Amino acid sequence: MSLLSKLRLVTVDVTGTLIAYKGRLGDYYCMAAKSAGKPCPDYNRMHEGFKLAYTEMARKYPCFGFAAKMPTIEWWRICVKDSFVKAGYDYDDETFEKVFKRIYSAFGSSAPYSVFPDAQPFMRGLREKGITVGIVSNAEYRYKEVILPALGLNQGSEWDFGVFSGIVGVEKPDPTLFKIALEMAGNIAPEEALHIGDSMRKDYVPARSIGMHALLLDRFKTADAESWKQSGAPVLPDLEAAEAWLTKKPKEESEEEPLAAALLRRMSEKL
Repeated sequence: MSLLSKLRLVTVDVTGTLIAYKGRLGDYYCMAAKSAGKPCPDYNRMHEGFKLAYTEMARKYPCFGFAAKMPTIEWWRICVKDSFVKAGYDYDDETFEKVFKRIYSAFGSSAPYSVFPDAQPFMRGLREKGITVGIVSNAEYRYKEVILPALGLNQGSEWDFGVFSGIVGVEKPDPTLFKIALEMAGNIAPEEALHIGDSMRKDYVPARSIGMHALLLDRFKTADAESWKQSGAPVLPDLEAAEAWLTKKPKEESEEEPLAAALLRRMSEKL
């Protein structure tokens, strides 16, 4: 019996699984600066500045400011401001507000993203078979309300429900996010659910730790993929391969669960 025939729920990650970024961060920050009459910032400095600023904001105000009751736009305003400062660009308030509005608007639209061509057929195919499809993502509310619909991934046709960290106040790799998904799907048992993502730490390990099936996509030929395979995780190139994998007799997974739990414990100690 194939794994697909045993499933009632499939949850999927978003970025790297269903969609990808187009271009580079610097492209959008450059256009925003030019729209305010400023020179284009250095791409490398801007990229590093953003990484530092985002990491600090995520640590101080996780889940896009959920616990602090911080509006999402304010969370991003602070993050973007700090990104420019760390990159060596300290604009006056009026200039920065013009730049920020352009950036916030861009990343709240479909412009910076592209949908993998296998995403929509895969999700629709599952729903046609009577399987519930859920989104599980470390993302803010605009992914649910604006970005995914603008990209043609709609609730009701491609997916049934979403668990977004900025809305529920919990983020991966906390397994609670996956428990919420099981509850939202109608209290489905973990062994009747599968999660698909692109991160061992944030997707595979937490899903497996609560008894869900899981697999990883390696769309970009990451160097980590070999270690994922060695740990026992199914690693596939895309959702077409995932569909074929689901229809085959699954590999016995009893040996994978203790490994996943051990990995989760080790990773949790580092957080």
